[in-house]
Amino acid sequence: MIEDPPLLKIKRSFPRPTSAQVAKLSGVATGFVVDCMDGRGALHANIKPIDASQTSFCGVAVTCDCGPADNLAVFGALDLCQQGDVLVLATDAFEATAVIGDLVLGMAKNSGAVGLVTDGYVRDIVGIQEVALPCYAAGVTPNSPARNGPGTAGLPVTMAGVHINSGDIILGDLDGVVVVPHNKIDTVIERLAGVLAAEAELDARVKGGLKMADFAREILDSNRVIEVD
Repeated sequence: MIEDPPLLKIKRSFPRPTSAQVAKLSGVATGFVVDCMDGRGALHANIKPIDASQTSFCGVAVTCDCGPADNLAVFGALDLCQQGDVLVLATDAFEATAVIGDLVLGMAKNSGAVGLVTDGYVRDIVGIQEVALPCYAAGVTPNSPARNGPGTAGLPVTMAGVHINSGDIILGDLDGVVVVPHNKIDTVIERLAGVLAAEAELDARVKGGLKMADFAREILDSNRVIEVD
């Protein structure tokens, strides 16, 4: 027979990126950040902004694992939240109830959060729009959760196909949400200048009339392509 788990397990200490590190990724397109990580790092495409006018954010991930139909762990994450953080609410992709609504989103904003991301559902769309804090979720339902636990806050979660630790940098825009692991932040920042330069060069060539990428032309003109009748 197993014992009942604690209602909440909270890890308050975790490495945080510097404000300078966060600033260097703020406003950068998620696609460019992914390019700095060999083409990966985005959450599943079903995680979408609830309000299309509030989509851009970049901050420090503060994670919680709520489990299905419960949101007690969200309040543990709120207790950890600092200015510039992004609350990350894992729900096991539960769809039958919302994990938060506009009032909790407002609490997150009051606590300094610059965004909220969940693989679950949310509710109170009109109120969420009034809060004006970027909120990404898998869907919307008016059903409400319980507050019984068990849950965790500050500990690692796996959400929408990506492993996320508190202290990672997480950013979003209209293309989606991307996670930069804490141990890759400096590498991403170092690679970013090259990615931006290459993107700007190709963008200028496309606007100038480019019809085919150089690498594709090289393949098309090589003996690796066989023409058939």
